[in-house]
Amino acid sequence: MIRSRSDLSGIRRIVIKIGSSLLADTAHGIRQSVVDHLADEVARLMTAGKEVVVVTSGAVALGRLKLGWLDKTLTVHEKQAAAAIGQPELMHAYSKAFARHGSAVAQILLTKDDLRHRRRYLNARNTSETLFAENVVPVVNENDTVMVEEIKFGDNDTLGALVSLLIDADLLVMLTDVDGLFETSPQDEPDAKRIGVVEVLTQEVFAMAGGSGSAFGTGGMASKLQAAHLATKGGVAAAIISGKRESTLQRLLACEDEGTLFLCGEDRQSRRQHWIADLLRPTGTIRVDDGAANALQSKGSSLLPVGVTAVEGVFDKGDCVEIVGREGPIARGLCNYNAEEMRQIMGHGSNEIEKLLGYRDFSSVIHRDNLVLLARQGDQEG
Repeated sequence: MIRSRSDLSGIRRIVIKIGSSLLADTAHGIRQSVVDHLADEVARLMTAGKEVVVVTSGAVALGRLKLGWLDKTLTVHEKQAAAAIGQPELMHAYSKAFARHGSAVAQILLTKDDLRHRRRYLNARNTSETLFAENVVPVVNENDTVMVEEIKFGDNDTLGALVSLLIDADLLVMLTDVDGLFETSPQDEPDAKRIGVVEVLTQEVFAMAGGSGSAFGTGGMASKLQAAHLATKGGVAAAIISGKRESTLQRLLACEDEGTLFLCGEDRQSRRQHWIADLLRPTGTIRVDDGAANALQSKGSSLLPVGVTAVEGVFDKGDCVEIVGREGPIARGLCNYNAEEMRQIMGHGSNEIEKLLGYRDFSSVIHRDNLVLLARQGDQEG
């Protein structure tokens, strides 16, 4: 894991996220020179033995330009139509840029639903591994043509973080139009101090973020910090660097003081924990007493039926549920019994499950291996 700038020299796999503000021009569409420069950088990395995924924005922006919808507030269906028009143009630009280096590109379109389903999550991971083996560059974008709010990533910074965890990357690099994270706004204060390295993403660090200033982009500095938090807690370092200046990526990977580097935390989540905590949508709620809450938070225990006080919602065996104590949500996990069965066994000992249900597959409601604790109130991390 990356715990200092010097560790950047040994990275093997990189995710590079580039946003619409860099890629698209409100007057002329795709900035081919930007795509060409990115392809040059990636080709240089591949020659050095690195594996690279590009996470791109720009499909909706290009479609808006093509349809003359720049000043129009788009409906969901209009955004889907714009994405359908813009995505082929976007991929053509990448294909043309990488062909100059004799490399092929592969289009991967994802929704959050693709990553919530375990089999599809693993399929996406295996596809990426196959492309790496064939020296093909995966170009990933959100599948905006079928986008609805329930399956939307929110912004491609989040998508970049999730892809970096999906493929077990060493580093997520977010190219943007500023030189990194600053203590105060560099637009308002020319002498604002850039933060070189962030060891822990505290609330004070999050407070440094401003809003989005791009005509096209959906994610400002706040979304990049959220993406860095998501990546680093899964063991992937993150960096915010300028995509406007020459050779910033080279300098970053040469361990120079470029942009802002977010180091990996000590408490790295497993891929399975990340899948449960960050991707699955809870379909129900299990309320627990103080004894169960303490056992989960302090003793690393599984959740037993005796500590359950209430069951809310309709869910099936294997679904993700939220565990709530007296002071609020404390964990998420995959439940071993459906909602109706839970209502029958809650408050009872594990040795009574078979008598109450007629069978007992598990003595626990949620096994520790399928349970992820949520940050407690007052924790420093964002």
